[in-house]
Amino acid sequence: MIKLFSALILSFLIPLTAAAAEYSDGNGYTTIKTPVRTSDPSKIEVTEIFWYGCPHCYKLEPITRAWEENMPSDVDFKFLPAVFGRGWLAHAKAFYVADLLGIEHKLRADLFNAIHVERRNLNSEDALASFFVNYGVSEDEFRKQYDSFAVNSRLSQADAKIRAYGARGVPGLIVNGKYLVTAETANGNENIYKVIDFLIEKERQK
Repeated sequence: MIKLFSALILSFLIPLTAAAAEYSDGNGYTTIKTPVRTSDPSKIEVTEIFWYGCPHCYKLEPITRAWEENMPSDVDFKFLPAVFGRGWLAHAKAFYVADLLGIEHKLRADLFNAIHVERRNLNSEDALASFFVNYGVSEDEFRKQYDSFAVNSRLSQADAKIRAYGARGVPGLIVNGKYLVTAETANGNENIYKVIDFLIEKERQK
């Protein structure tokens, strides 16, 4: 009877142990050498570093949307636009204009589709100003925000954070300022949020 009871316990413990050991530094994620301070210490922060023009970010977007809809209440999710290339700046500025005006979540999918499905050239201030008109933003208002102190300050802060994370490409997801997850480390976009969930639970246990 004791042997049977022990076997039953082991049958439950082995899957749990295997799940706990499923990911580790270098297998699923990379540990950031110097943790970066998060905005709200009471929450577990998840940040996606992205670029609207990135095809991989576009493919990850529906997965992100689905995960975000069922996001745990103790998680704070953020987007961080990267400027790894000269042509990325306009999109990063557009993100912050939309964010400041409270419409980024509303136009995000449409902007991705316009770039990747409709193949529209939205890499300039003029083109983006015209695009924003569809969301109730006049071209004058867009241009005012586009070159504003608020947008440029956020760009500088984003650049500093991305450097601190050690991220070199997009998409890249940061968990609580401590871990970097990419399609490469997670072995595919479809696994990224499995690793994210693992790391969130890891942070909860601290």
